[in-house]
Amino acid sequence: MAQPYDFISKIVSLGDSGSGKSSLTIRLCEGRFVSHHDVTIGVEFGSRIVPVGPPASLQYNINNPTSASDAPTNQTPSAAKGSKGKVAKELEQKHMKLSLWDTAGQETYKSITRSYFRGASGALLVFDITRRSTFSSVTAWLNDLRQIAEDDIVVVLVGNKSDLAEASTVYGDDTAPNRRQVTRQEAEQWCKENKCVQYVETSAKSGEGVERAFLEVAERIYQNIEAGKYDLNDRRSGVKGPGAGGGNGGRGVSLAKPDKSAAKSSG
Repeated sequence: MAQPYDFISKIVSLGDSGSGKSSLTIRLCEGRFVSHHDVTIGVEFGSRIVPVGPPASLQYNINNPTSASDAPTNQTPSAAKGSKGKVAKELEQKHMKLSLWDTAGQETYKSITRSYFRGASGALLVFDITRRSTFSSVTAWLNDLRQIAEDDIVVVLVGNKSDLAEASTVYGDDTAPNRRQVTRQEAEQWCKENKCVQYVETSAKSGEGVERAFLEVAERIYQNIEAGKYDLNDRRSGVKGPGAGGGNGGRGVSLAKPDKSAAKSSG
């Protein structure tokens, strides 16, 4: 069944080849994991509608300046209690359609993929926590992004493949070798130094943290909308409101698989 939405925003994912960008998009949009995925040529597309603003932002405790410790970061809406639950009942939930642009990570396609950064309102900068070389590259990727995208683009750093880390409890296998090469502390420090809004660890294989990574981006874009930082009628802003094709006018979008006829583009 089609679900209405209030806003639509363009989100790009970038990072070295093999870091799991396509797997994260497939996990979010289709709820499945692909162990072997062809190398992305140019860009691939997907979409997903997510809740933004309260009550969902309070229940997930995402970008909630009033309390950083009242609720765990993995809290779900059904687990919200107390005053937050009371507030949630009084607020009408807003929704945002994320138009996801999964860009190629290979150097060969950089001249193509850079052009897709233009007009993006948010970005997931992805690296593989088991390959330090992919973390070493994120600074160059961020510089490329900020040269082309808008100045106020929302960037979340994503450390993928957390299921391969020693602390992972995804499968409860204590005998699995620890393949982590980048610590959480390193990544969080890099975020602070490079003014990225958040660091999130994910596993496209188990799904752990995947939805939260995209929600972190969406919620901050919504906060920028509320602050009047975007012209919702300007295509270059990367965000559109109801009057420019949103869902309040009776239009909706299915949460099923994205249109595969537009799955790949080589520019």
